[in-house]
Amino acid sequence: MPSSHPAEPPEAAEDDFLDALITQTDRLRTGIEAVRREDRPDEAAVTPEGRWQRALWDLAAFQADDLGGRLSQLREQLTGTGAGEPATDTVELPGSRAPVASSGPSATGAYGTAETVGADRARRGSLLGRVGSAEWNLLTDEVTWSRELYGIFGRTAEDGPLSLDELPAWVWSEDQTALTTAVTDCLVDGCPVDGEFRIVRPDGAVRTLHLMGEPVLDVDGRTASMWAVLRDVSELRRTEQAVRESRESVQRERLAARTERRLAVELQESALPPWRGSRRLPRRGDGRAGALELGAHYLPSTSATLIGGGWHDALELPGGDCLLTVGDLTGHGAPATSGMALLLGAVRGMSAAGVEPGPLMGHLNGLLDAAAQPALGSALCCRFAPASRTLTWSQSGHPSPVLFRGGAGTVLTAPTGVLLGATSGAEYGQRTEHLRPGDTLVLHTGGPAPRGSGAPEELPAAARLLELAPRLARARTAQECLRAVVEAFDGGEREDDVCVLVARVE
Repeated sequence: MPSSHPAEPPEAAEDDFLDALITQTDRLRTGIEAVRREDRPDEAAVTPEGRWQRALWDLAAFQADDLGGRLSQLREQLTGTGAGEPATDTVELPGSRAPVASSGPSATGAYGTAETVGADRARRGSLLGRVGSAEWNLLTDEVTWSRELYGIFGRTAEDGPLSLDELPAWVWSEDQTALTTAVTDCLVDGCPVDGEFRIVRPDGAVRTLHLMGEPVLDVDGRTASMWAVLRDVSELRRTEQAVRESRESVQRERLAARTERRLAVELQESALPPWRGSRRLPRRGDGRAGALELGAHYLPSTSATLIGGGWHDALELPGGDCLLTVGDLTGHGAPATSGMALLLGAVRGMSAAGVEPGPLMGHLNGLLDAAAQPALGSALCCRFAPASRTLTWSQSGHPSPVLFRGGAGTVLTAPTGVLLGATSGAEYGQRTEHLRPGDTLVLHTGGPAPRGSGAPEELPAAARLLELAPRLARARTAQECLRAVVEAFDGGEREDDVCVLVARVE
């Protein structure tokens, strides 16, 4: 309960302690502003994470300003105005029945330096203007408001203060019941008031006020008046609302990203064959024709959280031939994986229908060119005839297969072909290679190209693969070859996912 007696003079130790707190608060505020300026890139305003971060910085700065203003207000209340100094810009502080000066050498020296005194005083004055006090005397019906409270309500001293009966008419309709109940409990039961309500000012502006009040008892213990401190917390609540909205926006986007990733994974798992160890194609043979021992692996990107549009596949075709294919579609997420599933289904269907690799690439190019969503893709399609051990293949802007034979590796010369979806009506060539027993063929969708090297992505990957020739020559199974290739591709940062398919001629 506010005291009607003047406060005792503060001790020097308390003054020093307050000065130290105010200095620390000022340093904290300066540090927050410095970090906020450094951590505020131009793109921060366009991403949900950036908007959330900016709102948190604004909230931290506001709280530091508020703390500094309150400590300075307390310091001024304890020290008062020096002798012979003009008591200008008086402010009626909470807990005080007499006005004290809001300016003076002691206040200036306590919060800020000579170079920043103007800015500090302006900031402190703005904070003090958000806090006002009031007292409603129940015995005399006298109402006393501080100058700041008039400003908060948008009234002038000529308008006069509002009585407790007039106050609800200014309060937002949804908050009137709660405020009336709290004031009644204070006056009747002596309960303190601590809550918030919104008011509508004469200019139509809505303000959120935080009220802390308590009854003032007379000598008989009865409520004689109600004393309260009202603080305009509109800016704080708006900042908190911005933080909440930014956080909710980030949570929604993260949920959408997780959902899209789950959908992309499900699409990829349904489209790509489940590889468990090595496979053999054709599954049935006469014992004389050459067969392929196969191994495949998918390596996700190390710099992206979404699934890409890469694929690998091996399929036994009608008539005994085998389809080997790898490819990649631009983009990530569900659009890329759904496009991949569409292209892979087309490759399987046309290969089963007997379409050769070169013409097949032309059909894929037309399929992407006519798609509703523009996309680019690269693919490698091989058709292996076990009886003659011939490999007929075509590519569309894709890394060429690497053939390992007799302890040495060779990058096969690529036929003509541009990226899928790049040019309408493009023609694609094809080449034929004769394989031998013991040959190992590596098909892949890319590799760990160093950033900023300026070299095509295919060359570093091919060079690293060629270094594996001695190790692949010692390998006894396709799975051992695959393990060596995966280790080579898994050794650096990958901007995109990588698919590897190893075929070993038995």
